[in-house]
Amino acid sequence: MPTALLICDDSNMARKQVARSLPDGWDVDITFATNGVEGIAAIKEGKGDVLLLDLNMPEMDGYQVLEAILKQDLPTLVIVISGDIQPEAHQRVKSLGALDFIKKPVDKSKLTEILSAYGVFSANDLIKHEAPTPVPITTDKHIPEKAGNIAPSPVFEALPVTTDEIPSPPQSTIEIDSDMRDCYQEIANVAMGRAGDLLARLLDVFVVLPIPNVNLIEVSELTMALSDVESKDKTSGICQGFIGAGISGEALLILNDSSFKDVATLMKYHHELDKSVELELLMDMANLLIGACLSGISEQLDMSFSQGHPVVLGQHRKISELIATNTKKWKKTLAIEISYSIENYPIKCDLLLLFTEESVTTLNNKISYLLD
Repeated sequence: MPTALLICDDSNMARKQVARSLPDGWDVDITFATNGVEGIAAIKEGKGDVLLLDLNMPEMDGYQVLEAILKQDLPTLVIVISGDIQPEAHQRVKSLGALDFIKKPVDKSKLTEILSAYGVFSANDLIKHEAPTPVPITTDKHIPEKAGNIAPSPVFEALPVTTDEIPSPPQSTIEIDSDMRDCYQEIANVAMGRAGDLLARLLDVFVVLPIPNVNLIEVSELTMALSDVESKDKTSGICQGFIGAGISGEALLILNDSSFKDVATLMKYHHELDKSVELELLMDMANLLIGACLSGISEQLDMSFSQGHPVVLGQHRKISELIATNTKKWKKTLAIEISYSIENYPIKCDLLLLFTEESVTTLNNKISYLLD
């Protein structure tokens, strides 16, 4: 009798990757869920004797799913597959009843090893005397917009790229469809987890990871968006250019000024806070988050980025003032926004990866194989 296997992840690309990583010939009946609400419903319908669960999802995340399984005593064996690789994340899912944890992107041999170790899969579960059945990767479920789970930061709507090294591209009609957007978000999700893990270890905290926000922004939209981005809290920012294999852009790290005191405490800075110390803290945060995130993306795309020298956008200024320079450089930018926050601390910083319009074609070609 086939094993009822449930794959719960908001990313269509991630669901495909997990399904393709199952042991060859395993006799399973696969069901897909795009969020925790669908996942719990599927378990109650008997479709999830084994659950392969993502953590970072809209509507109901993986932690909430594990809590619901415990509270309702639902019959399922859970293995978490996530880009959130913080040590605290591992401990939390284990304490909530998960058998084990696998980092994204999932490794087939690791998944088989864990399934076998817990008795979920064995040679007796293989389909006998017939070729392995291709895994169906179809769903009529609408993939929800990931940004729906987290209110998009107003910064995201209004950030141009500031670099003198990249000329304005000719007008084009480059777009990204929903499948491509999902792919970008999943790649950013994995890279975000790598950077979040380093930040968590540096500060000895738990970093709350959002769902990455992806948009192709028209420069003509920036002026209108700028009128809505002002906040009571002033900010400080760093930008750093990057280039590699036909892909170029800028990474921006913007930190709310109210966060500096707590960041200094967590980083064990004992000096009196002044603009010099705050700049040093900002540089440390930018070097860590920008470097780790770009490394995570390059690893998935099998390429490397060269990074330029970091440039201070400004300190203690409104967001619109930080980003007002050179707003007419590009026609469009593919923008990926990641808003990091720290559990139990009022620390808020935005990391934005801004790719030139000319880079989108190259990026689309590089990730198209992930959609096959």
